[in-house]
Amino acid sequence: MSSILKTNALESEAIYIFREVISQFDKPVLLFSGGKDSITLVRLAQKAFFPAKIPFPLLHVDTGHNFPETIAFRDKLVAELGLELIVRNVQDAIDEGKVVEESGKYSSRNSLQTTTLLDAIEEFKFDACIGGARRDEEKARAKERIFSVRDDFGQWDEKNQRPELFDILNGKIENGQNVRVFPISNWTELDVWSYIEEEEIEIPSIYFSHKRKVFLRDGMIWSHSPFVYQEEDEEIEERIVRFRTVGDMSCTAAVDSFAATIQEVVGEIRSSTISERGARIDDKRSEAAMEKRKQQGYF
Repeated sequence: MSSILKTNALESEAIYIFREVISQFDKPVLLFSGGKDSITLVRLAQKAFFPAKIPFPLLHVDTGHNFPETIAFRDKLVAELGLELIVRNVQDAIDEGKVVEESGKYSSRNSLQTTTLLDAIEEFKFDACIGGARRDEEKARAKERIFSVRDDFGQWDEKNQRPELFDILNGKIENGQNVRVFPISNWTELDVWSYIEEEEIEIPSIYFSHKRKVFLRDGMIWSHSPFVYQEEDEEIEERIVRFRTVGDMSCTAAVDSFAATIQEVVGEIRSSTISERGARIDDKRSEAAMEKRKQQGYF
């Protein structure tokens, strides 16, 4: 009973935050990756504005290196719910010379998303970007407020944040500023999965156990793909794996798992001693990798 009450309280808080966004901002957008957290946000937004449609578009910053299962699910969900989807591609920024693609063993397009995101915010004049980041994921994200103000360069100053006392959210911004909004900031990974289970939310098959071609590097399970650099001595093998978190193929490691249902995934997470972000390759670059990206305008 206590877990049900907790989940409902978190849902109520998230719905309140969504409604505050609509009341305080002119052009909000929901940042959508096709992962479990952004899918959960879509369900919460449906509840917040039912019986009306979700009153803002979804924005996907596509690295071009996404898992095919994630893109297929994204398109299916948008079609089924009749949502507006805006896609902006990192490849365009590369072609235009705005960013330089990385090369080598640990190359990834993950950090390159920042430029594409900031360009999209400027193009559509979005003043609030709603995302699925949670405080339990990573210590830089634990510093964020629910309404997190970015300056006119899209940058975040972790030392200059507004207090949020008694759940009062202040969305007042100056010209050029925008706000990143985190409705599930106070949720944990287990809260998200428990909510998916309770609500019977469909998610991409990549989150469940499946056979996949992979290789091992630095104690992590990397996906074999044309998008992922692989050295000649790194042998391809087939393993039964799943993904706890889903970024693009070059920054997300798999985990060994036989969890093939929501219930089995929830049970696995309850007993896990490794954090969800432990499978994010891009977080291994330095202790402050996430914080540096956020200071530059990353989600």
